[in-house]
Amino acid sequence: VMAASKPVEAPGGGGTAGLSRWQLALVLGAPVLLGAGAIYLWGRRAARPGKGASERKTPEGRASPGPGGEGSSGQPDGPGHEEMSPLGRAQAAKNKGNKYFKAGKYELAIQCYTEAISLCPPEKNLDLSTFYQNRAAAYEQLQKWTEVAQDCTMAVELNPKYVKALFRRAKAHEKLDNKKECLEDVTAVCILEAFQNQQSMLLADKVLKLLGKEKAKEKYKNREPLMPSPQFIKSYFSSFTDDIISQPLLKGEKSDEDKDKEGEASEVKENSGYLRAKQYMEEENYDKIISESTKEIEAKGKYMAEALLLRATFYLLIGNASAAKPDLDQVISMEDANVKLRANALIKRGSMYMQQQQPVLSTQDFNMAADIDPQNADVYHHRGQLKILLDQIEEAVEDFDECIRLRPNSALAQAQKCFALYRQAYTGSNALTVQAAMKGFEDVIKKFPKCAEGYALYAQALTDQQQFGKADEMYDKCIDLEPDNATTYVHKGLLQLQWKQDLDKGLELISKAIEIDNKCDFAYETMGTIEVQRGNLDKAIEMFNKAINLAKSEMEMAHLYSLCDAAYAQTEVAKKYGLKPPTL
Repeated sequence: VMAASKPVEAPGGGGTAGLSRWQLALVLGAPVLLGAGAIYLWGRRAARPGKGASERKTPEGRASPGPGGEGSSGQPDGPGHEEMSPLGRAQAAKNKGNKYFKAGKYELAIQCYTEAISLCPPEKNLDLSTFYQNRAAAYEQLQKWTEVAQDCTMAVELNPKYVKALFRRAKAHEKLDNKKECLEDVTAVCILEAFQNQQSMLLADKVLKLLGKEKAKEKYKNREPLMPSPQFIKSYFSSFTDDIISQPLLKGEKSDEDKDKEGEASEVKENSGYLRAKQYMEEENYDKIISESTKEIEAKGKYMAEALLLRATFYLLIGNASAAKPDLDQVISMEDANVKLRANALIKRGSMYMQQQQPVLSTQDFNMAADIDPQNADVYHHRGQLKILLDQIEEAVEDFDECIRLRPNSALAQAQKCFALYRQAYTGSNALTVQAAMKGFEDVIKKFPKCAEGYALYAQALTDQQQFGKADEMYDKCIDLEPDNATTYVHKGLLQLQWKQDLDKGLELISKAIEIDNKCDFAYETMGTIEVQRGNLDKAIEMFNKAINLAKSEMEMAHLYSLCDAAYAQTEVAKKYGLKPPTL
C-alpha cells in the first residue's frame, strides 16, 4: 500500500488468500506464484524397507484395526493362530491399552503399550512405531512432554515419515520451548501433508513468528545503523508536501560560497548547523545531516525545532526509532514552534508507533495532528494509509477525500483512495464495485499521467484480477516515469512468475532492482523466496540474511527471520528425511 515501501510506516499485509507472508517461504510462494491448487507432494519412497504408504495412523483412544498386512513384512505372523504369535500378543496388549486410553485411564494405557513394545518382534518396524506413538499419546494426556518427545523419536526412527508421531513431537517440543526442533518437525509434517492441514500450518506459523521475534529483538538492538539509498530517501520525503524541513533552501539561506558575504545573513549560515544540514541534503550528502543538526540543537540555535525534526527524521530513516522518539517528543511539546513542524512530528511518531504495532498510540498522534493543523493535507494522507493497514477502509476513504479537498491535485491521495475502494470491493467479492474501482484507476491515470504510484497500484489490482498483460504495461509506465525505483522492478519480476512462470525473466528483473539500489531489502527478500521455489535453499538463506541486514524496523526483521528459518528448516528436513517440497 505504501508508496515505495516507505520506512516509517508498517509494511503492507500482503493478504494473499488469507495466508501470512512467511508462507511464501514455507508454502513455497504457492499462493503468490502457483495458485494454492498447484501444491503437490514431492513423493519419495520411504528410506526403510516396507510399504511407506500403509503407515499406521491409529487415532488416539480408538482400538486400531487388526494387524493384517500392516507389519513391515506385510504378512500375518503365524498360520491362523495370530493371538499366539509374539506380534499377536503385542497387538492384543495395544488394543487393551487403547480401551484404557479411551476411558481416560492413561497410566494403565501406558503399561499396556509398554507391554506391547516389549512383546513386539524388533523387525516389525511399523507395528512397533505405532506402539511407541500410542504410548506418546498417553504421556501427552499426562503432560509428560519429555517422554512424549522420546517415544515419538523412537516411532520416527522406526517409520521416518510417520506424520502423527512427527506432529506430536512438534507439539511436545513447543511445550519444552525447543523452537528450532519444533519447527523442523512441523515443517516435515507440512511437506508430508502437502500443506493441506490447517493445524500443522498454524503451529508452523506460530513457532516461526516466535523465532522471528526473538531473533529480531536481539539483532535489532545491536544492529549498525544504515543509511538507505538516495532513491529511497527522496521517495520518502516526496510523500510529504506540508513538510518545512524537506523544502529546498530559501534564497537568503544559501551558503556563503553562493553569495558575497554580507553581514548578518552570512553569520547565521556559518553558525547554523541546520542550514548546513539543509545544504548537505540538497547535495544528497545524507551522512552528515545528523551531526550538523546536533550542532544546531546543542547551540540552541534559531532553527532548533527544525533541527530536532530533521535529526529525528534521519534517525527514523536509519532505523533508530529509540533515538528519534525523544526528538519528536520535544518538537511536539514546543507550543511556540511552527504548527506545521509539530504536525509533521506527530505524523512521523504516529507512523513509528504503527510500525511498533501500537495502533492505539498511533491513532492518537494522527488525531492530535488533525486537531492542531486541520488544514494539513499530509495528516489525512498518512492517516488514510494507517486506516488501510487497520482495515478501516471507509475511514481511509474519508481521509483521502479530505486530503484531496485540501490538495485537489494530489495524485498520490487519489491513487491510494482508488486502491482502498478496490480493496473494499475485492474483499467483499462484489463484482460491480470491483469494476467501479478499476474504472476509478483508469480515471486517475488519465488525470495524472505523471504519477507513478497510480500505475503501480493499478498494476497490483490488475494482477489480483489476473489481467497480467495489462498489469505488465502499467509497471512499464512506472519504470518510464521513475527508472530508478527498484521496488517497481521487483513487482514486475514477481508478475513474470505469476503470469508466465518465467523464473529467468523474474530473476533478471529483480537483479536489475538490486543493481539500481543495492540496499533494497524487498528485492533480496523476493530473490530469496524465488530461490526457495527453485529448491536452492542455501542461496535463499543467503538472500534472506542480506535483507535482514537492511531491514528498517524490528517488525520487518522478524518477518525476514521467519522466512529464513522456514528455509533453514526445509534444508534440515531434506537432510534428515530426504523430503523436499515441490520446486519450480
